[in-house]
Amino acid sequence: MPVLGIRYRHFDTASLYGSEPVLGEAIIEALSLGFIKSRNELFITSKLWSTHGYGDLVLPALKTSLQNLKLDYLDLYLIHWSICLKKRSEGVSGDRAYVVLPMDLRSVWAAMEDCQRLGFTKSIGLSNFTCKKVAYILSIAKIPPVVNQVEMNPLWQQKKLKDFCHENGILLSAYSPLGAVGTSWGSNRVMECEVLKEIAKVKGKTVAQVRYSKQIMGECNSEEELKQNLEIFDWSLSEDEVKMMDQIPQSRGIRAEDFVSGDGPYKTLEELWDGEI
Repeated sequence: MPVLGIRYRHFDTASLYGSEPVLGEAIIEALSLGFIKSRNELFITSKLWSTHGYGDLVLPALKTSLQNLKLDYLDLYLIHWSICLKKRSEGVSGDRAYVVLPMDLRSVWAAMEDCQRLGFTKSIGLSNFTCKKVAYILSIAKIPPVVNQVEMNPLWQQKKLKDFCHENGILLSAYSPLGAVGTSWGSNRVMECEVLKEIAKVKGKTVAQVRYSKQIMGECNSEEELKQNLEIFDWSLSEDEVKMMDQIPQSRGIRAEDFVSGDGPYKTLEELWDGEI
């Protein structure tokens, strides 16, 4: 609820996160308390998880997300990853409980288009898609994706993908702009970057504010961080500071090793990411 009080209106969730029901309750409460006047003031994004990455399971998965969120429609629905997961036989647990399979992108994207045509989502898009995979979607799409949501931060700036998406009219949206500190899959490498620390010290700002000033969009872990995100419009980086950030050595932080195996469709990280690592 604090985020709505601070006037945040875009909420990014996913089936995988388990946060859809909580967000749904928060929206109902926000409406009842007058934080928002109507659903139309919000922009809600959710994602198709890989266990439902099959043409005939896309629409049921979206309907389940809508039930969790207590909404009639999403503003944006994304394919979370370009792989499928199939449950193994009973008795197997943990990471080994699922087999990684290639996704039939043609049938899945056709189902995503159906979701939009039926009015269950206003727009559709992608997440964690490389240039090669985005190009394939564009080659088969009747409704092109509007967004590709990917890891993007000063240590992984995605310049090649950014240019490709821009040339094709696709917005590139960043997740983990601070490296996902405090999660089981992220790291503190962005927050501990010496270049960012140096700029932050000179500016009298936080590392997070410096990072957001170059590419506004992000995720937050506290109400204080939410407020800090809105305090970046009264200052800017110098050309030299932008150049310093552009020269930071680049490497992918979220590598998705769990999707790579000797007997799966992707045997190396290079194959999974089409060389974009």
